[in-house]
Amino acid sequence: MGNDELGQGGRLKKVRLKTPVTQEDLQGLELGNVVYLDGIVYTGREGLYNRIISEGVEPPVDLKKLTNVTFHCSPAASVNDDGSFNMGAVTATASFRFAKWLTQWFEISGVKIIIGKGGMSEEDYKKYFVPNDAIYLTTVGYGTGALLGRGIKGVQAAHWLEDLGIAQAMWVLEVENFGPFLVESDLKGNSLFEQENRAVNENLGKVYEGLREPALKRYGETTSRSDEVV
Repeated sequence: MGNDELGQGGRLKKVRLKTPVTQEDLQGLELGNVVYLDGIVYTGREGLYNRIISEGVEPPVDLKKLTNVTFHCSPAASVNDDGSFNMGAVTATASFRFAKWLTQWFEISGVKIIIGKGGMSEEDYKKYFVPNDAIYLTTVGYGTGALLGRGIKGVQAAHWLEDLGIAQAMWVLEVENFGPFLVESDLKGNSLFEQENRAVNENLGKVYEGLREPALKRYGETTSRSDEVV
């Protein structure tokens, strides 16, 4: 694991990890760190989860030997005449939708890093991630599919492509300097997004202190955050 300090106090720093990641790698991560990955990463979303967990189909490869990093995403890919693949971009999908599968998925896959968009709740992190010594990385904003695509050096395999289609198939990717991603959850189950939301909400009331009631307002409009708007 390599680190480059980007900010004061060591909170904002750039970290480059090789997959499969080690427990030592994860212990060195803090909320808000910027992470880049080298090695093998595979994609997975509801199509894969349904097939392996709900339908009980054996994984196409030994997941625990393959790598321990998976990505909730949809790739922009095509198949060449010779059977090779082109993948120019990869777009993350919202991870909260997959929480119902995580207990079984951690057991089957042994993953230590899940990458996705938007994060999950601290309740989910503490329930699913903490017992498995795993963390969550989130993509940075929207429109980064092509940026992430630059880090994809090749496609090792595309499992169940004909059955599930491009978006839902399991893609095994060789990546280099793949990112940037933000550490959204740590090994204790803390969430960067929820932590920052609490800090904002604590001071939000001060923004409205001393303001007069508007002279003109729509019926039911209110400045109270506790009132229900009809």
